[in-house]
Amino acid sequence: MDRPLRIATRKSPLAMWQAEFVKAELEKAHPGLKVELMPMSTKGDKILDVPLAKIGGKGLFTKELEDQMLAGEADIAVHSMKDVPMVLPEGFALGAILERHDPTDAFVSNHHKQFADMPEGAILGTSSLRRKAQLMAQRPDLDVRNLRGNVGTRLGKLDAGEFDGIVLATSGLKRLELNERIAEELSPDVCLPAVSQGTLGIEFFEKDNEVRQIIEVLNHRDTEIRTTAERAMNHRLEGGCQVPIGVYAELLPNEQIRVRGLVGELDGSKILRSECTGPQIQAHKLGVVVAEDLLAQGAGKILEAVYAEADQ
Repeated sequence: MDRPLRIATRKSPLAMWQAEFVKAELEKAHPGLKVELMPMSTKGDKILDVPLAKIGGKGLFTKELEDQMLAGEADIAVHSMKDVPMVLPEGFALGAILERHDPTDAFVSNHHKQFADMPEGAILGTSSLRRKAQLMAQRPDLDVRNLRGNVGTRLGKLDAGEFDGIVLATSGLKRLELNERIAEELSPDVCLPAVSQGTLGIEFFEKDNEVRQIIEVLNHRDTEIRTTAERAMNHRLEGGCQVPIGVYAELLPNEQIRVRGLVGELDGSKILRSECTGPQIQAHKLGVVVAEDLLAQGAGKILEAVYAEADQ
């Protein structure tokens, strides 16, 4: 490429870390390549007092970066894959799925070493309906309140005493070198992760073969397989914006993959679960199988109620 490759990115510290990471990996893979960051603030970063589902869902974090690309100001965008809608706008594609970092959720507290240690009536902060449903299923006695903002903002509210504990993505804390703030990493058995949590993806213009060849060297095949299964389940459930859906795919010996999924009532009163194991080559099909089983159990009604509440 005879000019710098431009990356559209949000301005939050975590988004900037992700873009800087991709920049370094691309320049390492292609000696002589120059990569520039094109930071911007999105609507999802600016409106912090309203749940994401009520202002357009997680597509807020990707659409404005795509608009920046369409305006000719950037060639690619780096996304946290859990923020990427199941269907991309026409003309856009994912050119690389990077190796997955920690997919788990992290319990953060200044007073309690474990989630289970929180006393009755304690205030727990999370912006995620998925986390809320699963954690309230285990601790219906807790007062779970909405918590938006970047990682620093959320930690600041915890430190100010607004919450007794909060739940964040483990990968985000570790990327920002905030490992010491993690009181407990919640295993998938406690809180099933969001689709593709801990995974970065690179979006580009599908017809741009020069850019495709530059970024595809960062694609991690094992992570791509897991991402395919998880996104297939979410897509079949029509999990477009923020919803109480959890999914986790694990690669097993002998080219097998295990896919676990769930859909929960917002108050945790009902959690529907399903899982299946099969050949990795059938990752997409297995994700759909899990989704179909959840729908057969009544997941559709739960999700319809969530969407209806978001529209109010």
